[in-house]
Amino acid sequence: MTNELNAVVAAKIEVAPGLLILRVAPVGWELPPFKPGQFAVLGLPPEVPRHPFADSRDEPAPKPGTLIRRSYSIASSSAERQYLEFYLTLVRSGSLTPRLYALNVGDRLWLGPKLTGVFTFDQAPSDANLVMVATGTGLAPYMSQLRSDLRSDHPRRIGVLHGARHSWDLGYRAELITMQRLCPNLIYLTTVSRPDEEPVPWGGATGYVQDLWAKRGLERAWGFRPDASNTHVFLCGNPEMVDAMTGILLSEGFREHSRSNPGEIHAEKFW
Repeated sequence: MTNELNAVVAAKIEVAPGLLILRVAPVGWELPPFKPGQFAVLGLPPEVPRHPFADSRDEPAPKPGTLIRRSYSIASSSAERQYLEFYLTLVRSGSLTPRLYALNVGDRLWLGPKLTGVFTFDQAPSDANLVMVATGTGLAPYMSQLRSDLRSDHPRRIGVLHGARHSWDLGYRAELITMQRLCPNLIYLTTVSRPDEEPVPWGGATGYVQDLWAKRGLERAWGFRPDASNTHVFLCGNPEMVDAMTGILLSEGFREHSRSNPGEIHAEKFW
């Protein structure tokens, strides 16, 4: 596999301190097809400087021609052929995200030519309702699915439950509110875990994202209780959230999904 920097930063949008939307376009080649929920690999040479906000660290001397590579979920629609969009959090002690944050529009980077992953929404039956639970940038694969397949005339109900520390960390909020207004089958629920740090009083839900499920907001919106007979639940983000939600769902009769034993709980842990 070549280490040629085969892509370019097409757009860079700072959502909030430490949160970034990055659009990456291939240079001289075409993006392959992918399914919503899959991921791509980004890479940069270790010689690329780190963002000033990153933690200082002593790194080993780089080997010539090597790349630092990491996998990131795709947030853009599967119908988009010009670029891939990524929703990134700055890991200040990390090796790659501090370098990605230091890039500007027009800078080159490496984009893996293979898009892959099994956290895809075709695992759920077409007539099943979908609940997408995320913390932070775990929202990315859900944005890809909604941008690709959301239809206002479909009987399937979709619930997006997103939790973050602060209101300004609720990325894609304006877009999801617009989707909800245009598609009555979509419900978007948010919560923040540090409401005392809000500069303006937060009037929404507080606590962790699993509390949104426990408080039955979807049941009130849908008029029925989502259960294993009618709903599949996708979990993406902080492993502690994934474990907590999995425990709650197992106690309610949901089953974990695997290729050999299909179930209604689909999980992706971000670190």
